[in-house]
Amino acid sequence: MRPLTTGLLAALSLAVLAGLGAGARAYHRDMTLARAALVGRSQVVETAFGPVEYAEAGQGPAVLIIHGSGGGFDQGLAFSEPLRGVRRIAPSRFGYLQSPMPAGATPEMQADALAELLTILGVDQAVILGGSAGALSATQLAIRHPNLCQGLVLVAPALYAPDRPPGARAPASPLVDALIQGALGSDLVFWLGMKTAPDLMTRTVLGTYPALLATASAGERRRAREILFHILPISRRRDGLIMDGATSGAPPPYDLNQIACPVLAIAARDDLYGTDRAAAHVAQRAPFAELVMFEDGGHLWIGHDQALWAAVSAFISAQAPAAP
Repeated sequence: MRPLTTGLLAALSLAVLAGLGAGARAYHRDMTLARAALVGRSQVVETAFGPVEYAEAGQGPAVLIIHGSGGGFDQGLAFSEPLRGVRRIAPSRFGYLQSPMPAGATPEMQADALAELLTILGVDQAVILGGSAGALSATQLAIRHPNLCQGLVLVAPALYAPDRPPGARAPASPLVDALIQGALGSDLVFWLGMKTAPDLMTRTVLGTYPALLATASAGERRRAREILFHILPISRRRDGLIMDGATSGAPPPYDLNQIACPVLAIAARDDLYGTDRAAAHVAQRAPFAELVMFEDGGHLWIGHDQALWAAVSAFISAQAPAAP
């Protein structure tokens, strides 16, 4: 039996090494793709708050796209791709990609930096669209710089609501929390999570029940995968993610009565980050606000992408009609 046992062990060892080799090649391939997707697509301008990275696409009325957690200019462009007939301006917030984190950064400072970006780009007015954690600086921009804001769109906003639990997000065990914290600085750990535990990542990172994806269309499943994939390289987004965890996990109440422009708030009732409560709170408090609430869909509004962008497009057209 010894030759058989020795042969089996050798075969198993070769299989493990082959598996590790294939995994290493897949990781290298995916990271190469993720890094290449960032090259040559953005510009950097100097502001009073340091360098701010941004990218643009399209022509028409200006729409400032403020990305959520795990983003950057690339997420902003991908997120808003369904918009047509507008000039999409997608910055990277503090701590993301080529926008470094200034000392003492706050959503208010971020709003001021984005207002300066618009001025540098010669934009007198824009519709402001903030998604998830990007809703904090989007709302502050509307409050602090009302002359710049034609309208405010808040998608799955990670804002304050009286009944939104502090740190509202998908339930996770201490072990999962530790893994997520470790993944913030490690492209490999995050990549392994994507490959080996997609349902866990969907629930804890994307704030969406995995069962929704199981019954969703192929296009919606692909959209969710792409959102997760484009968080890579996460090592270049770490500082921004840490700031988002501190600010959007327990956001303070903002004086929504000061928002002078029309507001559109959108969320889903089963969002595991509890943004449905925040969106409803905005709609109740902001003077000129309307609410679109989906009964399901999670933080990614799975199954409602077309309806969401139809509502956003109609809102933008009403606030910033294209020049004849």
